[in-house]
Amino acid sequence: MKLAFIIDPIAQLDPGHDTSVAIMESAQILGHQVWITEANQLSVIDGKAWGVLQEVKLKPVELVDGIWKADANWYEVSQGVLTCLEEMDAVWMRIDPPVDVPYLYATYILDLIDPKQTLVVNSPQGLRNANEKMYVLQFTSVIPETIVSQDKVVIGDFLTKKQSAVLKPLGGKGGEGILFLRAGDRNFNSLIEISTRQGKEPVMVQEYLPAAKEGDKRIILLDGEPIGALNRIPTGNEFRGNMAVGGRVAQVEITEREQEICKTVAPKLLEDGLYFVGIDVIGGYLTEVNVTSPTGIREIDRLNQVSLGKQVIQWMEKVIDN
Repeated sequence: MKLAFIIDPIAQLDPGHDTSVAIMESAQILGHQVWITEANQLSVIDGKAWGVLQEVKLKPVELVDGIWKADANWYEVSQGVLTCLEEMDAVWMRIDPPVDVPYLYATYILDLIDPKQTLVVNSPQGLRNANEKMYVLQFTSVIPETIVSQDKVVIGDFLTKKQSAVLKPLGGKGGEGILFLRAGDRNFNSLIEISTRQGKEPVMVQEYLPAAKEGDKRIILLDGEPIGALNRIPTGNEFRGNMAVGGRVAQVEITEREQEICKTVAPKLLEDGLYFVGIDVIGGYLTEVNVTSPTGIREIDRLNQVSLGKQVIQWMEKVIDN
């Protein structure tokens, strides 16, 4: 197969952590061609999606004393070639948030790929529809009590009712901008003004789940089925468990309650063409659905001696063969 990955600049990726690299590496090991491009290298020509593609050759990471080790020169890329994306068997959209205007324009270009010709993961329309914070509001039976507002009074009433809450910017990633709110904090007005840009932009506010101290579980779903998980545990005085802010990762099982959550969200994910997804669960409640560039494969592989990247590529082989 010929696979194209739309990624952030490859020199900025961490081969021992980045899920995109893990999937590309697995594709190469299984004998497929791997090509890369960036959102600003996409075009529309004669009504079709094109991109300047570079073939990439990767030197796989190695697990040494429980740590992924990568060669200093872990990748080589060919000269870029302007190519119709329908010449690829699959195209992966793996750019990190924020989902800003250039990101949206890239999804409009990807809409022009004929799905009968080339598989696109995740669906461009699905990516546009699935804000990673707002998407959970479709699954009220499995989420903590949640509001979305830019209104200081509405947020204040919710906080008074709950006494503590977590505020999340709707476009953030990796724990960026997430705040712990406590009723009676004299900084409340300023925090809301900053977070909502003076009341112009809504934020999500969820009741604080004390189980967050025990970890924020990331579960990877492939075609609606959970294939692996890890726990991200806050360290020091940090209340966030995100790896990007220093959360410690640990091996973990998927509970019956979490299987129920997966079954609850799976039909909607598949309806929206969201095949590779990471959901976040705290204390048996769904808190986020990550669809743009969910991460965690390297950590799950290291903790469980598995290769989720190979599972992903083998699933893709079956889909494309059918």
